Amino acid sequence: MNLRNLTISTFLLLFTTLFSSAVEVIRVNQLGYLPQSVKVAVFISSEKAEVKEFTVHQALTGKVVFTGEPSSKNAKDWGMQSAFRLDFSKLENPGGYYIQAGETRSPNFRIDNDVYEGTADFILNYLRQQRCGFNPYLSDSCHTHDGIVVDHPTKTGQFIDVTGGWHDATDYLQYSTTSINTVYQMMFAYQKFPEIYSDAFDASGMPGSNGVADILDEIKWGLEWMLKMNPAPGEMYNQIADDRDHIGFRLPVGDKANYGLGEYRPVYFATGKPQGLSKYKNQSTGVSSIAGKFASGFALGAEIFEKPDAEFAAKMKQKALEAWEFALSDTGYCQTASNVSPYFYEESNFADDLELAAAQLFQLTDDPDFLKEANYWGNQEPVSPWIKNGTARHYQSYPFVNLGHYLQIKISEKPASYYGEGLDLLFERGNDDPFFHGLPFIWCSNNLLAGAITQARLYREHTGDLRFAEMEASLRDWLFGCNPWGTAMICGLPGVADSPEKPHSSYTVLRGETTPGGLVDGPIAAETNKNLIGITLLEPDEYASFNYGKAVYHDDIGDYSTNEPTMDGTASLSFYLAALENEGRKSAAPAMTKENEGATVRINQQKKVIYIVFSADKRFEGGEHILTTLKKNRIKGSFFFTGNFLRNPDFAGITEKIVKQGHFVGAHSDRHLLYCDWQKRDSTLISKEEFQADLKANFSALQKFRVKPEKARFFLSPYEWYNNEIANWSRELGLILVNFTFGTGTNADYTTPEMPNYKSSEQLMNWLMDFEAKEPQGLNGSILLIHPGTEDARTDKFYLKLNELIETLEAKGYQFKSFNDI
Repeated sequence: MNLRNLTISTFLLLFTTLFSSAVEVIRVNQLGYLPQSVKVAVFISSEKAEVKEFTVHQALTGKVVFTGEPSSKNAKDWGMQSAFRLDFSKLENPGGYYIQAGETRSPNFRIDNDVYEGTADFILNYLRQQRCGFNPYLSDSCHTHDGIVVDHPTKTGQFIDVTGGWHDATDYLQYSTTSINTVYQMMFAYQKFPEIYSDAFDASGMPGSNGVADILDEIKWGLEWMLKMNPAPGEMYNQIADDRDHIGFRLPVGDKANYGLGEYRPVYFATGKPQGLSKYKNQSTGVSSIAGKFASGFALGAEIFEKPDAEFAAKMKQKALEAWEFALSDTGYCQTASNVSPYFYEESNFADDLELAAAQLFQLTDDPDFLKEANYWGNQEPVSPWIKNGTARHYQSYPFVNLGHYLQIKISEKPASYYGEGLDLLFERGNDDPFFHGLPFIWCSNNLLAGAITQARLYREHTGDLRFAEMEASLRDWLFGCNPWGTAMICGLPGVADSPEKPHSSYTVLRGETTPGGLVDGPIAAETNKNLIGITLLEPDEYASFNYGKAVYHDDIGDYSTNEPTMDGTASLSFYLAALENEGRKSAAPAMTKENEGATVRINQQKKVIYIVFSADKRFEGGEHILTTLKKNRIKGSFFFTGNFLRNPDFAGITEKIVKQGHFVGAHSDRHLLYCDWQKRDSTLISKEEFQADLKANFSALQKFRVKPEKARFFLSPYEWYNNEIANWSRELGLILVNFTFGTGTNADYTTPEMPNYKSSEQLMNWLMDFEAKEPQGLNGSILLIHPGTEDARTDKFYLKLNELIETLEAKGYQFKSFNDI
């Protein structure tokens, strides 16, 4: 063997050794699972593996709670030797768990009704960051001189005010086609689930409530821009700027892209003809695709704003009718325009746009002619072309879900069969894939996935047909980490262990920040990735071991094909995330109010119920008095003990009494650790491993008093001090982090006279009563913290006022409960 062959052989041996030792993982949905949902994890290995069974364990104790039989799937498509699906759908008890298959263990995950809570609102962060005009993320304005009309038969060269809307992605182009779909998707979600959305930002996108749901603020922002892009009947603009925008990373404020128009950007009139200002032309054949989108967007806007703003709704209705007439005036599709390159959005269908517009107008007007039109156009395209053909060019089949079919389902069963026909094709293509993923890995594959799960859920809810439930769940879980790379696909998503941190974005390059809430493009076919120009990874590929299959993904600024967030893809998750939140809430325990760091501070603010909690580490001199008072008033309390406390023989007797009397007993950490810095709260002082080990020790001590983890899911942080990271780690273990209700004041009963913040027991009682009187919801659902033991220097013990506190608040109509009642 010559030296060259020896070198190659040695390299291959080394590579194989490294590869095989690195790759044997179990992928899960890192956010977790709703109790009643389909739950399937995926095992993949670069070696031949015999997996006969798998087990699910409690995260805190390691106890086996479920045993299942794996299902073998095709591993080769992902560059693996073994792949199994691990179905544990029958496990429905809320809690924190992990999966074991052989020696391989999954990350911790949760089963609970609140696993998706807040996700629908979270993705709106990306829309606010993408705003054009006033950008709340930057607290500054951009592109305030948009723009100059181009390609209009009589108005070319004139100024038109089209400032507003959102930037399409990392570039600052603005397309009517993707923007209107963004608005429509948000309106569709809001109309279905208005109660899901909160009000934490004002109309400008700045922090602060304005009495309007945040998603409705974004919808209004988009509709107002649509009005600018369609100022008169038959005058419709398709695009602002073009690929001359692609001059490198920079923030939108002070954008220096040069279009030969000074500080203005070009605004493209929708001609319905092949269009482009240089040698490159698109292949447009008409205006139906863009005008149909305007019509459906305006029509649904008229419905949404009928009550809050009747005048605005009336304008929307008139614009919808005008846009419909324009859509029929020149049937065909309208594509985006390029200038310096031959690349553009190649939308090549329009029947779906006309169907949706007609169906939405029928819903708005009750005019049967619109229903006939919807039926006609719906029959022209029963199955979305990208599903039917199993592939598409870039945005060739758009939007990626035909919601016109859904609007007609209430009237005719035929559209439901169209949905089913498309889902059958995806099912057949994905059935042997370990991740049940039968979608094409074209550019923006995650956007296709958002469309597919929307279609699957709407079909399932309408028909009751569960044939596609496992596929739907698998595609859902793909977004949250159950994919070959083990990463969620939404930037900065709270509650997951891995999400895109280095998206292809100017904000990442220039400010070192992610794009919170943005759905990245997603994996792309390996062969396509090899042929793309301009992709250069800037850092070693952390997912290299998983990029030997049919598709690749990189969390790297240099990969614009897989790791660039898009406005329309993000908005396309609005309905599905809201549906998941709604599903969880319908089955959930009383609603829990969380503060900014992630702890629950109120439970069911609609009822006059109070939860008194007691925490202890080294002192408990007031324990007997508290138990006597609670017994006298026939009240159960909630006690949180450290491992230090539980191991102290002096407290063993009273702990037994607390448990025997039926009070709630939960964890307060094992060694009463300080989790995060007092001044820099986001600086966590312990590792995740230390946190988990400490809590496991705490629960081990609790079990000696017959306190089972599944009955002690509420957790009070030591010092009542924590951050979002601690809250996330708690959730992974199946725990609900709680804290006292801010402003109630009783937690200051530890203070001693020499402290500047000292409060006497009388002051604390008055403080609490003042809070109750001033708060709109009083003490409804509040959590009151009282320390059963304090320093000797504090002789004025607040726990001695417990009976007075109970009698005073009961006289005001409040009831007292423990966490055992939840």
